[in-house]
Amino acid sequence: MATDGPWYEDKQEIDDQETGDESDSIREYDLISTPNDFNVATMISFVERGAVIIPGFQRNYVWDIKRASKLIESILIGLPIPQIFLYEEKRNKFLVIDGQQRLMSIFYFFQQRFPRKERRAELRRIVDINGSLPVEIFSDDEYFEKFNLKLPSQLQRDQNPYDGLNYKTLGAFAQQFDLRPIRNVIIKQISPEGDDSSVHEIFHRLNSGGVPLTAQEIRMGLYHSKFYEMLSRINTSDRWRRFVGLPEPDISLKDMEFLLRAFALAMPGQAYNPPMSKFLNTFSKQAKKFSDEQVATLENAFMSFCEACDDLGERAFRTQKNRFSVTIFESIFAAVVGPEIWSRNRSIAKVTPQKVDALKNDSEFSVALQEGSTQRPNVELRVRKAKEFLLTN
Repeated sequence: MATDGPWYEDKQEIDDQETGDESDSIREYDLISTPNDFNVATMISFVERGAVIIPGFQRNYVWDIKRASKLIESILIGLPIPQIFLYEEKRNKFLVIDGQQRLMSIFYFFQQRFPRKERRAELRRIVDINGSLPVEIFSDDEYFEKFNLKLPSQLQRDQNPYDGLNYKTLGAFAQQFDLRPIRNVIIKQISPEGDDSSVHEIFHRLNSGGVPLTAQEIRMGLYHSKFYEMLSRINTSDRWRRFVGLPEPDISLKDMEFLLRAFALAMPGQAYNPPMSKFLNTFSKQAKKFSDEQVATLENAFMSFCEACDDLGERAFRTQKNRFSVTIFESIFAAVVGPEIWSRNRSIAKVTPQKVDALKNDSEFSVALQEGSTQRPNVELRVRKAKEFLLTN
């Protein structure tokens, strides 16, 4: 898709600021923060057993082998490394809040395998779907290369004693590596009960010195569920990729957020209340309770919608500047799929190019796409107009 600027058009951020997103408010939390000095071997076993999870909100692994090697060298020679923050989601289940790059560098070194840069997005999708990387994938040279330390010489004439070594060839250094302590801070929220909002604050504040996490990156970890795994699957489907005009998923997960918005607005009996970000957080939390059968029904509903749109051109859900419009897409999806979303024997009306063009040219619908597009009256107007144009003969 050739456009100037982002590939999508979305005014949600502006609207949320105007309506007052809850993340801007100051709240008081009762948290327990427990420091622990687990050794390297223990941390590796936690990752292997699934006790420590690299959640979906975390970005792909981005370090190169030289930077990872320097971390391993620091551990070997006894230098302290930055602490790792873990959030206790439930008993013996911890989300990595901060320290993914360090933790995964250690884990990859133990596996003696380093992820190839061009396959990391795919590895991430495998983790999101399966919860972890299958053991057999580490031996696949398509995804990994050997992890031999790449370290500069201490002096031009002196060879670094660790350069070229891997975990298996550490020899006498292996035990000191395994037993080196790594400081972990485990955080558990006591109150407010039934409210994980402190995680949002921790994520944002720990990442304030760099590129902050997007709202959807946070949701991916905080509300990980079978429903979110389903979103990950359909996000890579050919039809959806054709709708958005991108061959690969967006690195900031905006395409996942747009799918989430469409499903949330299509749910019958679920009243929309701004701001959009809070609405999506609430729906994501509810979706954690969806059964396998319900998730399968929703996935089939999406596929039925795609079939109903087979006659549409690739620009059907795009603006005149050829940017994907989430407001157009979600309005049509909610109108067409909403009444049939839980039906096993659904009958979704064919979405024709003529009806979509007529909708997009309607003056009231066009106004509702502009500023304030996620305010309740405009959201309701857009869906109502979409039903009027698409569901009537």
